[in-house]
Amino acid sequence: MLKKVFTAGGGGLLHPCWRMITNRHSTSVSSAVNSFLLRSLKEHYLEVSKMTPPPKVNPPSSFSIVKGALESHGPVLKRTYNDEEITISVMRLANIVPGGGDDEEDGINQLFLHVDVSKPGREDSMHFLCGLYPDAMGIHSVSMRPKLQTSQFLAVPSKYIGPPFQDLDQRMRDALHGFIEERGVNESLFPFLQAWLYVKDHRNLMRWFKSVGSFITEPKSATEPKSA
Repeated sequence: MLKKVFTAGGGGLLHPCWRMITNRHSTSVSSAVNSFLLRSLKEHYLEVSKMTPPPKVNPPSSFSIVKGALESHGPVLKRTYNDEEITISVMRLANIVPGGGDDEEDGINQLFLHVDVSKPGREDSMHFLCGLYPDAMGIHSVSMRPKLQTSQFLAVPSKYIGPPFQDLDQRMRDALHGFIEERGVNESLFPFLQAWLYVKDHRNLMRWFKSVGSFITEPKSATEPKSA
């Protein structure tokens, strides 16, 4: 008897009328959630679009901006020094240390540089990880790594990369600072890289709002299988 009741009308546990009401309710709730999200995205998009960008800043004259840097995760600046090529990538403190740079001022004023010094004919290069501040720059590590390609951000080392920088004696640390500063890597890079990161972050945020909004509004594919 129970089997006959549950399968009456060939519809399973719920009568077709109840399924119709349930589906309408679910669709109504989903539509309301989507509408609320889209309004929120639009409001934030408009708010961010009105933000005043920082004044345009040029990098030091010895450096040039890598073409397409705003659209990639690779180096931002490059220059030549004798037969060497120096490339510089940058990120904020918060991207290196989880929870780092929670204070907005810290996020803006503490940058990390990946500096790659390469020579023609060599498969490896000297890689410096540096902390950059408005009035100072410090080296965190120095390692030998596979030479970077233009579109790469950081090559993963496959062999011993060297001792911790702080384990080196003071004369060696001073010499390495002198080596990198001779190639123009110092606090003079800060104003440009700070402004560049602002522009990149702003562009990425605007693109994110658009992408999420497009995903929400895009209709279901015609090829998507219909629910039973």
